[in-house]
Amino acid sequence: MKSQEGITLISLTIYIVVMVIVIAMISVISGYFYSNIDEVSDTIDPLTEYTKFNSFFTDEVNHSNIRVLECLQNGNYIVFDNGVQYTFIAENKGIYRNKVKICKEVESCTFDYQIQNGKNVVVVKLKIGTDKERNVTYTLKT
Repeated sequence: MKSQEGITLISLTIYIVVMVIVIAMISVISGYFYSNIDEVSDTIDPLTEYTKFNSFFTDEVNHSNIRVLECLQNGNYIVFDNGVQYTFIAENKGIYRNKVKICKEVESCTFDYQIQNGKNVVVVKLKIGTDKERNVTYTLKT
């Protein structure tokens, strides 16, 4: 009897079936992965948007001798003496620093300029997405 080397037709069929099953499993898993990636990129994180606004606004109020030129009582904009204006536009659901959009998916935002305990403060009421409304008081640096 001769020595038989190589693979038989049955073992080749088994290899092909196993490979097809493995490839199918990998394609299903990668399909779920990429569909979840699309869902994550379409949603916003309210905390990220709030942090972006807070970093811009905190930088603004920390300039020395900064003053508020114009702010309506519970209004949707505030103007500082250095020419920077923050505006909430409800139609676009955004907060703009001058003409640049710095926050998106903002449901409501009001600016209020007050004097509390002898200090000039700006109270911002901000609601982003489904997050709760946040009231933040910024004290102007004099």
